[in-house]
Amino acid sequence: MVAFLDGTNGRAMSASPMVLNVSLVEEESKKANAQSLSSGGSLVTIASLTTTTSTLNSTYHSKEKWWSTAMQVAVPFLIAGIGTIGAGIVLGTVQNWPVFREISELFILVPALLGLKGNLDMCLASRLSTQTNLGNMETIKQIWSMIIGNIALVQVQATVAALLVSLFAVSVGAVIDGMFDFKHAMLLAASSMVTATSSCFILDFVMIAVILLSHKFKMNPDNVATPLAASFGDVVSITLLSNVALLFHSFHEYNYNLLFVIIACYLLLLPFWIWVTHSNQYTRPVLKTGWVPVLSALLISGFGGLVLDSVVGLFDGFVIFQPIINGIGGNLVSVQASRISTMLHQSSLIGILPPHAKMCIPPWKALLTSRQARTARILIMMSIPGQLVFIFAADYIFTGKVSLSAAFVLSYLTVSIVQVMLLLYIAHILIHFMWKRKFDPDNCAIPYLTSLGDLLGTSLLAIAFLFLRSIGSNYVG
Repeated sequence: MVAFLDGTNGRAMSASPMVLNVSLVEEESKKANAQSLSSGGSLVTIASLTTTTSTLNSTYHSKEKWWSTAMQVAVPFLIAGIGTIGAGIVLGTVQNWPVFREISELFILVPALLGLKGNLDMCLASRLSTQTNLGNMETIKQIWSMIIGNIALVQVQATVAALLVSLFAVSVGAVIDGMFDFKHAMLLAASSMVTATSSCFILDFVMIAVILLSHKFKMNPDNVATPLAASFGDVVSITLLSNVALLFHSFHEYNYNLLFVIIACYLLLLPFWIWVTHSNQYTRPVLKTGWVPVLSALLISGFGGLVLDSVVGLFDGFVIFQPIINGIGGNLVSVQASRISTMLHQSSLIGILPPHAKMCIPPWKALLTSRQARTARILIMMSIPGQLVFIFAADYIFTGKVSLSAAFVLSYLTVSIVQVMLLLYIAHILIHFMWKRKFDPDNCAIPYLTSLGDLLGTSLLAIAFLFLRSIGSNYVG
């Protein structure tokens, strides 16, 4: 029997753990959060609810075997890897298009826009995975409410953030070139908004279907949905961006007013999406609190774009491998972030770290001995053969033969492993910190982690190419 002590009047309620369900615990948790923490009874309530939630989740969610986690992550990881290869090949092809040669700010826009797309999709996947694991997506009404609210929320975030990231690219380009071209600015803004909103709208339905099917077939959606969320859409986003920019480039010199109309239409739709999001109980809080992580991530990814813009013309083959290292790093850390977030939601009240969770621990503990270290080890070991397969496949598809030098392979593997380990350690600290500060990591953590992954990946890959140049080698043998 489990006893809940009500701190207000001292009443005790008793029930069997097998009879209690997660929704009852959540209801009591909300009541406990509403009470003042100054009373001892409230503290007892919170402690009791935390213990009971952990007990219930151990009943309803059996511990995953390591091989089960590896298998569930491996399949979407490979599929997402194909997407990153495709993104690198597409970027390597379109870099010589007239629109990319004339408007170099597109290279600043690409990493930030891909980061934005991945952040929004992975946050959606993480939110819905957590809600699925908590049992809040069991009825048709719940599912449709989640879908409508989250689609509207992503459209709001994509519209605003895409406009801002285009302004960032234009501003940086103006500073670097020493001049401002209004027509180019309109093209970048229109291309960014069309790409972000269209790709999010289409691919978010795919992500929702993946989460629902994972739940139906008794798989953990945290393992399946988040790896697909970013990289699977990268190739779609780059293809869409390049073709939309090419289309707009064909008439922007003599009919740029049409670009202004396109931007205005998206801005006029924005109040409708805001109203739908605000009317939904599941997405209303995110509408108010989810902006700082997304906008901060855009700034971080923008610095990654600056690195890409500065080295894209210096190193042959850089654009082929840059989406791969960034995509794989983001995929793997998103799995860890989503799993830690779900664990915290299942075992404690927001603002209170469970006894088994420590925020500030040394890197070797976070990656080797902590509660989440098993998944971290699986992800690190999975990254090594995955990176090898993807870079050799990308090289073969792009050049028609296997031509990578041994020096490049060793350098690439070194920087990619460093990137993944740094991201996993940062994820451990960041998510626990956010939970303790009462920020839902499902909405806040992944944008920071994936944008850091883009910046680290692009910078470390540039260092690898600089090292190869210093020893007189190249990426091909």
